[in-house]
Amino acid sequence: MGNFAFLAAMLLVGIGLWALVSRRNLIKLAIGLSIIQSGVNLFLVSLGYVRGGVAPIYTYAPPGVPMVLPTPQALTLTAIVIGLATTALMLAFIVVIYRHRGTLDAGKIRELKG
Repeated sequence: MGNFAFLAAMLLVGIGLWALVSRRNLIKLAIGLSIIQSGVNLFLVSLGYVRGGVAPIYTYAPPGVPMVLPTPQALTLTAIVIGLATTALMLAFIVVIYRHRGTLDAGKIRELKG
């Protein structure tokens, strides 16, 4: 069970990649990218996990007790904020594309009109 978080992260990234490769709908592509982001965030948090570790902000830890790494947690919080902003930007672009082209199919959007 020790590698369950890493396996779940790999599964999330795999599902997201499958959604990117097999789907043509722009909303589904955005969902696939968000699933990949969740898998990467889970992987980062799993890297910093220490069994029996205490929070690094806890200053009265008994001697010899391991502490959890704070760096992956900080990176994950930063990645969540950046991911939220990029997802909002992607969805805004998708709305604009739908208003101008009338479709969400990525194959039809690539076709030149003329």
